[in-house]
This record gives sequence, C-alpha cells and structure tokens, in this order.
Amino acid sequence: MKLVFAGTPEVAVPALDALIASGRHEVAAVVTRPDAPAGRGRRLVASPVAERADEAGIEVLKPAKPRDEEFLARLREIGPDCCPVVAYGALLPRTALDVPARGWVNLHFSLLPAWRGAAPVQHSIIAGDEVTGASTFLIEEGLDSGPVYGVLTEEVRPTDTSGDLLTRLAFAGSGLLVATMDGIEDGTLHAVAQPADGVSLAPKITVEDARVDWSAPAMRVDRLVRGCTPAPGAWTVFRGERLKLVSLAPVTDHTDLAAGELGVAKNSVHVGTGSHAVELLWVQPQGKKPMRAADWARGVRIVAGELLGA
Repeated sequence: MKLVFAGTPEVAVPALDALIASGRHEVAAVVTRPDAPAGRGRRLVASPVAERADEAGIEVLKPAKPRDEEFLARLREIGPDCCPVVAYGALLPRTALDVPARGWVNLHFSLLPAWRGAAPVQHSIIAGDEVTGASTFLIEEGLDSGPVYGVLTEEVRPTDTSGDLLTRLAFAGSGLLVATMDGIEDGTLHAVAQPADGVSLAPKITVEDARVDWSAPAMRVDRLVRGCTPAPGAWTVFRGERLKLVSLAPVTDHTDLAAGELGVAKNSVHVGTGSHAVELLWVQPQGKKPMRAADWARGVRIVAGELLGA
C-alpha cells in the first residue's frame, strides 16, 4: 500500500523505521507537528519523526492544524491507501479521515478499551496494572473508540518507569503496526468493535497531578513517581522550593516516620508515608541537576522532624 505516516515524538520513530524497512509498503510522506522551541535558547527544532523522515528522503508535512486546506489538498494529491499513526498529537477532522480508502490506523499503547487518551502508559503504571500492551485500531471521530485490528501484551515490571515501559511498547508495537498494514492490504485482517465494558480514560498527566501526597500508602507513592518519570516528573516541596523525585523505592524496615517526615542516615534518606516508608534514591533540587538523595541531604543539613510536602 501507499502510506502516509503520522507521528511526532521519539516513541513514534521505531514504527516509522519498521514500515520503511518492511519493503512491502511505500511510505510516501510523513505528517508531524510543526517545529517547536526547545532547549535554553528556545530555538525551533523539528520533531524526531521529521528528522528521521528527512534522513530517509521522505516528504514531510507539518500542518499547523490537520484541517488546513493546503495540507488536505496535498494529502489528496499523494493519494495514500492507508495512514498509520503513532502519537501524532492532534485530532484528525473528518475531512482528513475520509482521504485514505482504508482509513487512518492508530498504534495505541494500551489494551483497548482500557486507557483511552493521551497518557495510557503513565496511567497504567499509576493504577498498578500488572499487564498492559498495545492495540492497532481504525480511527473514528471518538476518543480511541474505533474497532481494533490487533493487540499485543506486555508485563509491567515492578521497577518500570513510564519511560521504560513506553520504550518497550514502541519497539514491540512497531511490529504489530507492520503486521496490521500487511493484514489490511491482503484482506486477512478485519477490525472488531471494542467492548462496551472496561472503558477507562487516560488524560494527560498535569504537573499538579504529579505532586506526591505523602499521606498515601508507600505503594501508591512509588507508582506515582514511576508513572510520572520522565514526564512530567513527580515532585514535592522542601523548605518552600520544589524538589523533583527522580527515583525512590518502598522499604518495610522504617515504620516510625510520620507522613512526609524525613529520616536521614549516613548513606540513606527515608520518607514516611501513609503506610511504611520509602527510600529516596535520586532527587533534583530546583535549578540543579539530579543527585543522589544522600548527597542532597548532607548538603541541605536536614533537621530532625523536617517534612516534605509542607
């Protein structure tokens, strides 16, 4: 088939690479979000998908909005059979959905209908799921509600961050997306409607969502930190300034600390929660680089009874 691939962040690149390498389909063009300011200089930078497409000599389309008539005219001119999508980052209007004869097919990083929305992997970890996965489905105008072509499952490991899990799903899912394109092309694969039961939503995690509540159980704190790593980054407050929590681990041998209370030893830092304590491993003070929690504690000279989150 002739394909137009839509995607933006680094997590979409493995799927683009897999489609290019498959040799069975032609990636005629790529649709991605416009260049965005990045870094301290805030200079405009192309998306990872745009950079990869440029390297491969593939035409790159960067509409401000996918309803822009200039973009739609070019899409119709290319005439794709199907448009595979991975984390494109914009809603597709009906005028765009109607262009390819076989539709737009999204690789979504959950087992639909669970975790429909922008942050399925983060929500899966925060909720304590033991198994998640990826799905390919035909895009409709509803939120991730279209019929499903295929799925794969992936274990959520006890120390997974959302970054770890998303990386594994991006590479495993690239194979699923290629297989879905193959099945659509040869007529052996047909989309099946999602069940009405089991729907859950995964909206974008905000900075405020990522603030740790130390009165929650240790397991809940651990899941929140892992689910918000690397973005938007879990955090708390210490002496009136934000402290980013890069990594921590629940422990069972510290039960005498109040919620948010710091307990400092020579080479370790513990914090009380609503159950047992957690050990801070790496933190990032405001305006500084990440550092070992024990080094941070020595530097700030924590006083007995001091709290995080106050």
